[in-house]
Amino acid sequence: MDALTQRARPRWDRVVRRVVAIVLGSGAALVLVLLLVSADARYLARAGVEEARILLKRRSIEKLRADSAMPAALRQRLRLVLAARAYGADSLGLAVGQTYTTYVDVGRDTLLLVLSASRRDKLREVTWTYPIVGVVPYKGFFNAAGARRAGAELEAQGLDVYLRPAGAFSTLGYFSDPLFSTAMSRDTMELVATVLHETAHNTLYVKSQTPFNESFASFVGYRGAEAFFRSRGDSLDAARAAARWRDERTLDLLYAELARRLDSAYAQGLSGPALERARATLFGWTRAQLTGPVGQSLETYDWRWFANASLNNAVVIAQRLYRMNLNVFEEVYLHARANLPEAIRAIQIRVLTQPGDDPYQALYSRPGTVD
Repeated sequence: MDALTQRARPRWDRVVRRVVAIVLGSGAALVLVLLLVSADARYLARAGVEEARILLKRRSIEKLRADSAMPAALRQRLRLVLAARAYGADSLGLAVGQTYTTYVDVGRDTLLLVLSASRRDKLREVTWTYPIVGVVPYKGFFNAAGARRAGAELEAQGLDVYLRPAGAFSTLGYFSDPLFSTAMSRDTMELVATVLHETAHNTLYVKSQTPFNESFASFVGYRGAEAFFRSRGDSLDAARAAARWRDERTLDLLYAELARRLDSAYAQGLSGPALERARATLFGWTRAQLTGPVGQSLETYDWRWFANASLNNAVVIAQRLYRMNLNVFEEVYLHARANLPEAIRAIQIRVLTQPGDDPYQALYSRPGTVD
């Protein structure tokens, strides 16, 4: 009779280590393949690396503002940022989280460049899809050369392109977004409006609805800045914030009318010289408005900037991202008896409880109502 052989008991620690090694190796291999074959994966990887570099440079604002070695002007601005954060949380009910509790000196005057593109014969934006935020009509680049290359590639495809600088961005509260040095050159009103604008994204964000998200944040930013400065007895900056909000709504109406006229022209199926003549006529009309009645009515913007800036479909789309149906938010505000926290809460409730994919439709259905 053969001798019985007893099987050794498995060494579970070795088994676990081996399984983990296999999983990690497979994951690394998958990531490598994606980076090799997918431009989007390479873009996200580069953006992630740049974001990580920025986060590693964060310094506590509380410590910086208490440091007598820091320039007095910087410490004063940092105190203003902390006061705006506190007001947003305590008085407006914004989900500020850890946003703007740290500061990063990026060492340059431009944080990132934002690329937009559109067809020339239609107001149809080029979109990109990202985790969490969904579909968005722009792409951000920390590297200027990379942004210009991407823009040139889109232009080579016959698209209208618009490349613009941005001094801030939001991760919707998923990370502790720092205040960037690029925002510090803004005047006090714009700085406070930026703080409230970005923390508004933490409070309400609808996936793949960029115009609504940015327009809501603009409403909160400027109406919030007005309320903030009034609470501090600063009537000058409060008046400037209210005037900026009026200017935003004026520009909203202008670009909405331009978009309507462009859509009407493009619906005729124009091409070649006829298309170019129609575009030139409508963009010329816009410049006449900006040098004439619309531009002259602006209280806080220099009309010459808008009148001299380039105009194409991508520019129109980008301008409307932050200014779309702003008067809808104003109506909710007035319905709430000019009570901004109540208006913000009304917008949240309607958007988050109304069925359907269009957040504007939720506001149109019962503007300003809080159940």
